[in-house]
Amino acid sequence: MLRKKLIAGNWKMNGLVREGTELAAAVAAGVKSESLNDKCDFLVCPPFTLLSIVGEALKGSGVALGAQDAHFAEKGAHTGDVSPVMLKDIGCSYVILGHSERRADHGETSALVAKKAAAAYKSGLKAVICIGETLAEREAGKTLDVCVAQIEESVPAEADADNTVVAYEPVWAIGTGKTPTPADVEEVHAAVRNALAQKLGQDIADKIRILYGGSVKPGNAKDFLSLADVDGALIGGASLKAEDFLNIARAVC
Repeated sequence: MLRKKLIAGNWKMNGLVREGTELAAAVAAGVKSESLNDKCDFLVCPPFTLLSIVGEALKGSGVALGAQDAHFAEKGAHTGDVSPVMLKDIGCSYVILGHSERRADHGETSALVAKKAAAAYKSGLKAVICIGETLAEREAGKTLDVCVAQIEESVPAEADADNTVVAYEPVWAIGTGKTPTPADVEEVHAAVRNALAQKLGQDIADKIRILYGGSVKPGNAKDFLSLADVDGALIGGASLKAEDFLNIARAVC
């Protein structure tokens, strides 16, 4: 099954107006000048404060704009939250949901992630649904059980390849410089695709993109992104430097 790779940058809580604008402009220029989006799709997810200006900087480049979270309600008394409708209104086409930092820092459950994803679909956004095991779970031999359970509980029944991307990010590898082996990643991605097939049907599962994330760098990108069931990357720290982000793309696009 041919799935176009998605190279996504999660800026997390980083960037002020000037540096965010410069970073987005550099990414946009690199993607456009080298026609990298002929072979790969691109996504940038800055913090809420930068969404509008980054969206302007990305116009005409083929790089999509995404947010890092969304509430499940369309509007209402939810101080500090942002709805999927609001994100769509300012030009977002994607939203990251269920990132391990949201699950850990804010106590988000898989059931809540599924509720947010369903709201994102309704608003016309594509959900990047994150899953992944902790170090304790990996050392206990529970990696596949944890990831499969998160797929079963976090992915809505109405998910398909047009509205959903899955991102496998082992929690212990995020921002640590540590990574699983390509064989480990291949095993998890195959199990995740099988879990998607069990939930949604084989035809849909074959088309959904499954990204790898967790200390992805230009030096290791090809090792991971050349694996059969790895359809791109969700990049954290390396997405904060345009040249690193572009070099990861160049390794596979």
